[in-house]
Parts: sequence; C-alpha cells; structure tokens
Amino acid sequence: MKAPTGAVQYNVGPYQRTIEKALEELGQNRIISRIWAHDHTVWKPQPTEITNRLGWLHSPEAMNEAVWRITAFVEGVREAGYTEALLLGMGGSSLAPEVLRKAFGVKEGHLDLAVLDSTDPGAILAHAERLNPLRTLFIVSTKSGTTVETLSLFKYFYNLVKDSVGEEGAGEHFIAITDPGTPLVDLARRYRFRDCFLNDPNIGGRYSALSYFGLVPAALIGMDLGALLDRAATMAGNCARSNGHGEGDNHGARLGVILGDLAESGRDKVTIISSPQIESLGDWVEQLIAESTGKEGRGIVPVVGERIRPPGGYGEDRLFVYTHLKGDEMHKGAAADLEGAGYPLVRLSLDDPYDLGGQFFLWEMAVAVAGHRLGINPFDQPDVEAAKALARQAAAEYKEKGSLPLERPALSKDGIAVYEEITADNPSEALTGFLGNAQSGAYVSLQAFLQPAPDLTDALHDLRAALRDRFLLATTLGFGPRYLHSTGQLHKGDAGKGLFVQFTADDPRDAEIPDEAGSPTSSMSFGVLKTAQAIGDRQALISRGRKLIRFHLEGNPARGIRALAEGLR
Repeated sequence: MKAPTGAVQYNVGPYQRTIEKALEELGQNRIISRIWAHDHTVWKPQPTEITNRLGWLHSPEAMNEAVWRITAFVEGVREAGYTEALLLGMGGSSLAPEVLRKAFGVKEGHLDLAVLDSTDPGAILAHAERLNPLRTLFIVSTKSGTTVETLSLFKYFYNLVKDSVGEEGAGEHFIAITDPGTPLVDLARRYRFRDCFLNDPNIGGRYSALSYFGLVPAALIGMDLGALLDRAATMAGNCARSNGHGEGDNHGARLGVILGDLAESGRDKVTIISSPQIESLGDWVEQLIAESTGKEGRGIVPVVGERIRPPGGYGEDRLFVYTHLKGDEMHKGAAADLEGAGYPLVRLSLDDPYDLGGQFFLWEMAVAVAGHRLGINPFDQPDVEAAKALARQAAAEYKEKGSLPLERPALSKDGIAVYEEITADNPSEALTGFLGNAQSGAYVSLQAFLQPAPDLTDALHDLRAALRDRFLLATTLGFGPRYLHSTGQLHKGDAGKGLFVQFTADDPRDAEIPDEAGSPTSSMSFGVLKTAQAIGDRQALISRGRKLIRFHLEGNPARGIRALAEGLR
C-alpha cells in the first residue's frame, strides 16, 4: 500500500494556531478513537441516526469480501451480451458512480455506464431514445427502496424493455441495490430481477461510495475493485491515527477541523477547484458537505463548478480546496495566486483515478469531524422531508383536480415571467433588486428545473459569473430535482443566508409514469412530477423564511438566462 502522506497539504495562514488548538482538543478528548469505537456522544447525547450510520468506517475492509461476488456478476452480464448500463438513482445512490465513470471512462469490453437522476421528461426521453433495450442493464439504486424518482424511472423503463423483449425476459435487464427488507427487495423478486445487492443498512446514502452502491457500477465499467479499496484502506489507516504529537498526521482529522473551525470563523464557503478529469468529485463532495452540515442553523456551503477568478473576485468567506491529478497543472497558477493573496488553501493530490477511493474516505472522515466541531449530527437530514411532503401534496392536488396550483406573475416581459413581490420594469432589474439587499455572508443558489444541456449549462455559468462579479457573492448551481437530494438539506437547515433563484419552463415533450410497472395506465407524467417537486421545494424554502424568486422561461431557456446575465453587467 502506498502512504497517503504528502498527498494532502494545508496552508491556512493566520488560522494555523486555531487549527492546531482544535487538533489538540481532539487528541485530549480522544475524538478519533471514539469515532472508530462508534461512540455517538462525539456528536450527540442520544444515539438516534448515529450508531446505525457508522458502517462506512469499515467499508474498505468489509467490501473486500464482496469483490468476488461483484466480479462474477459482471462477468455474467458481459457474457450475456450487455454493452450499456443506465443507473436510476438519486443523491448518494448516483453521485459516486457518476464520479467514477467520468474519471475512469470505460475499460474495453465492459459496459458504458450512464446515470439518470432526473424527472425531467426531456432527459428521460433522451436516454430512452438512444439506448438499445436488448443490450442495456438498468440499475435501480435506492437505500430506502422508496425513492419516488427512482421507482418512477423503474416503471417507465421496465415498460420500455417489456415492449422490446416481452414480459418473460424483461426482469433480466434489471438489478437492484438497496438495504435489506426494503420495498425494492420485494419488487426485485416480483419482477424477477437479474440480481439484488443488499447493502449494509448501517451506511447512510451519502457515505455509501465504497459500498455496493459505488462498487457495482465501478465493476461494470471495468475498474479494479481491489485497487480502489486498497487506496481507501490506506487512507482509512491514516484516519485511524490518534492526533497526539509524534503519532503522525491524521488527514481526515485535520481537514475536518479546517472545514468546521474556519466555517465558525466565517469562512464557510468551501470552494473546490479540480482537474478536469476528476471535476465531478466536487459534486459528490457537495452532497456530503451540504447534507451533513446544513442543520440546526449552521452549515458549510460547498461551491463547485464556479469559474475561477483572480483573488480580488472573492469575498472573505472563502476556503479553497485544490484537488488535482499529478501532472495536471491547469489550475496550479490560480491556486498559487489565491494562496499568495492570503486565502486558506488545501491541496489534495491524486496519482490516478484509483486514488478516488482514498478521497471518498478522506472526505467522509473529514465531514464527520467537522460535524463534531460544529456540534451537529452529520448523519441525519431532518429538513429533507418537508419539500417531499409538499411535493406530494401538489401531486395529489393534480390527481384530484387535473391541474397544479396556479400563480400569477408579478412581471412578464421579454419571454420571462417573474414570480416575486418586487417592483421592477424588467426581469434583470427584478433579479438585481432581489439580490441587492443580501446580508453579509450570503450566497446565491441557482435552481434549474430544466432539461440539462451544454448550452443551458454554459448560460447558467455565465449568470453565476455575472452574479459573483456584480455582488461578490458565492454562487451554487443545481438542476432539479437532483439538487433536492444533494443540497436541499443545507438550503433549509443552515443560518438562512441563502438567496434562491428558481428557473422553470414548459416542457416541449412529456413522458407518462406508469401507475405500475408493466401496466399501460398512467395518472401522472414526469413533467407534472417535476413541477410538483419545484412547487414543494419553493414552498418549503419560503416556509422557513428563505428569500426566493422564480423566473419562468418561455422559448429557449438558455437565451433567457443569458439575457439576465447581460442585464447584470
């Protein structure tokens, strides 16, 4: 095993004494050894949603015993002629596989994996139209076995496969990854899935990268699971060290106190800069940080995908993490400039994509330690259910009345309708007025309930850059409903400094959700479900006193967003 020491470097400038003092406190209170002993009092007096959420500590070792089974399964799938895989999942079930696919690619002769974590009908139809059902394996991945998006996608694609191969053989094209005893286990048995992988129930969704949820997709694209777990085990060994002087540097502990203590000092915007090949690691880290720390009026805001600017383009609320593959120097100069300007900076160096195994464990430990420093439970998500419940209410209203709740725009001009109690002559002025009264330490969250596309994504990043340059605020971007399973907890559980800009549009095409897999009847479409989710999250944010403005875009959404960006310059 290679040692991870030297792969992690820290320069926190004037906060160095703060960090050293925090590490001393960790050592005095035996925090690291207590974490490994599953001592819930590290975080809270009661064990609820803590003692049954610490299985991730042992994943690198425990999952080695499952490698043979996963490998045998993959060989069987390849021999059966499958060439494509589509993962149906949300949040913790989908983000790690997406990271590995984008970073590693696909080994020759293995399955080309794609991830579908959206209820946008255009995104769903795009996959349905490009895939050959005869050669596609569908991975139905959900810890709870009840995730509405995942099960809706299963029903849709089961019908698609059934129409191509017949009912008798349709189930062979599906596998399940879930916890023991969930409704998905029964579903897999009923529809005769090819396989069902039962995960350790003591692992939370966002901590499940090194379990079946991450490893089965990794094996399908041809990754060496032994190598991935070996890198994770090396980092776990480092993170098991005590913090006493002379006993080595515990990277997870040090990164954790940097995250937690700098957030308490006002640097709560953790801005991740990455090598292009491993850029998607930021999306996984985003969920881990946001869902774990955004609660009880506290939170660390992960900022990923933001275009890099010179040091003068950032506020004093930033902590930078520069994650790079050795040999890639694309952002080396920018990181050095930020460090030279006095911004605290963490450098994480990876030899190759297999070091992602170590990164997964490093960040899991760091966020657990940060939760301790912030005095919160990093393993629960108390505010996530609110948006789900309100979305269910909106969907129920649609089924009863045949329509969703209607709202009247405050302004409609140039193909953009604005929904917010604000006085303005045009949409750009409305956005400027909305953000003009931002409090110190605020951030802007762009929430796009739109079909992801390169042109649209570029336009949204243009808007992010314009917002930062105009207001010097950190910005985040999430596509709905994907972000609900990633940053939704933070938005509702943190100190309430977020400013939320929601984008919606009419769907050019829609797709029906079967009431039951194999049945042609449908009482709701994906377009309706997506709209209900947008309504639910909007209401949940407003009910918690968050500030929100909605723009409904007519015609080409990218064009409307670019117009808003131009209006800010």
